[in-house]
Amino acid sequence: MTNQKPLSVVEHNPDRPDRSEAEAAVRTLIKWAGDDPTREGLLDTPARVVRAYEEYFQGYNVNPQDILQRTFEEVEGYDEMVLLKDIRFESHCEHHMAAIIGKAHVAYLPNNRVVGISKLARVVELYAQRLQIQEKMTAQIANAINDVLKPEGVAVIIEAAHQCMTCRGVHKPGVTMMTSKMIGAFRDSDRTRREFLSMVNNPSSIATDLV
Repeated sequence: MTNQKPLSVVEHNPDRPDRSEAEAAVRTLIKWAGDDPTREGLLDTPARVVRAYEEYFQGYNVNPQDILQRTFEEVEGYDEMVLLKDIRFESHCEHHMAAIIGKAHVAYLPNNRVVGISKLARVVELYAQRLQIQEKMTAQIANAINDVLKPEGVAVIIEAAHQCMTCRGVHKPGVTMMTSKMIGAFRDSDRTRREFLSMVNNPSSIATDLV
């Protein structure tokens, strides 16, 4: 087992507004929308919105690659695919700050070491907790796993609904966007890629039965 490095906090941005400035910005938006931020129902809204944003965007506070530093080498020669399916996430698009709700499927082919499966889910979560576009998030997850674990290959598929197009604009509910990033064996080997896609598309009741 490799030693786990302490999680590094992303460098503080000196231009980042403080809490009072953030709350004042929310009051301005409320007034711009046409309402009165001093009325009873909206008095605490600025503070609530700022607290919610702290939760939505906490992915800026940690380097996701640090999550993957603790690995295990005693795997008895295991060198087949490791796949986590249906990792649910919530994110926000960088264009309208509207919600993106979806799930990720993440796989890698180990090269002498593996990582705890919760760490893969955590990497997805941390990249989701930033302002995103789905294409970039897909690549970030795959590249982080590849850069740290140095596996034989990495595959990431993301399926998500974007409220920027379901609740505004073209108003098309029920539309799902899919993106993928294949690295190494998953890109170069048709057999490996087909195995991954087959496992992702194979409905399984195991997880449900065990809950």
